[in-house]
Amino acid sequence: MAAKKELVMSGIRPTGFLHLGNYFGAVRNYVRMQEEFDCYFMVADLHSLTTHPDTKELKMNVHRVLSENIACGLDPEKVALYCQSHVYETSELYLYLNMLAFVGELERTTTFKDKIRLNPENINAGLLTYPVLQAADIILHRAKYVPVGKDQEQHLEMARNYVNRFNHRYGEVFPEPVAFNYGEELVKVPSLDGAGKMSKSENQLATLYLSDEDDLIRKKVMKAQTDAGPTEPNTPKPDYIENIFGLMKLVSAEEVIRKYDEDYNNCSIRYGDMKKQLAEDMVRFITPIREKATDIRNNETYLKEVMEMGAEKARKSARATMELVREAMGLNYF
Repeated sequence: MAAKKELVMSGIRPTGFLHLGNYFGAVRNYVRMQEEFDCYFMVADLHSLTTHPDTKELKMNVHRVLSENIACGLDPEKVALYCQSHVYETSELYLYLNMLAFVGELERTTTFKDKIRLNPENINAGLLTYPVLQAADIILHRAKYVPVGKDQEQHLEMARNYVNRFNHRYGEVFPEPVAFNYGEELVKVPSLDGAGKMSKSENQLATLYLSDEDDLIRKKVMKAQTDAGPTEPNTPKPDYIENIFGLMKLVSAEEVIRKYDEDYNNCSIRYGDMKKQLAEDMVRFITPIREKATDIRNNETYLKEVMEMGAEKARKSARATMELVREAMGLNYF
């Protein structure tokens, strides 16, 4: 009998398009995890409602994020790939955890402060209790591992707090979730303008999306910041030049990277040629993902089957957890 796999849970917001940073920072690891763990990957459509998106576009956004993740290698047969709103037990657990959360601690979270600063006209209770819903998502399946970025570590710590409060008050039901990666340095994909990492919210022309057409990829790469080149051999690379080499390391052949590194060190580098090479390598990397995602997105029957299959897997796990929760809380009256 095969050993039971450890459980991993992570969420994906259905806002914006997946970009190169999402792929190398998260999705590539999800594809690896599906072979080694029991994985639950959730499209966080309820979370997206806190920012009042155009609900007419919600279905299209959900279909797109599912399509892009499957095109990147996630296999709906191997993982539970589901929509948050399709698992009703999430909302029930969210209600119970709210009774273990305190207003003061929620008001002090970094993400809440950031959101109200950016949009002071939309300070709603859903934004305030966002970490509580996130905790419900995580512990609903009694997940042990949660792959999270630095910006979500505070929320994971809060989830652990709610687990400890629940277990202390009602009895041991939930394991403490812990942050997870493969022990390798997390990949940070640099922005093309040399200003930090690629992001949905920053300069759109400095971010390469997995949905970008070939000509747009070329246009963006050719606009990447460079300079006149080094004037002394073996000069340290400025950050924005290091960024271009960093992008090459993701998609270009080793001999190509080595050639341009040697050209830089002997002061013969031609950045125009280097960017043309990087652009073509990016096109070769992104085009198959974009085309496969488009084919999947155009097959609504298949996407419906994926969501139904994922929801059933997630509901089975959620029902088992909520039976334990209700029993522990004394809510089993019959």
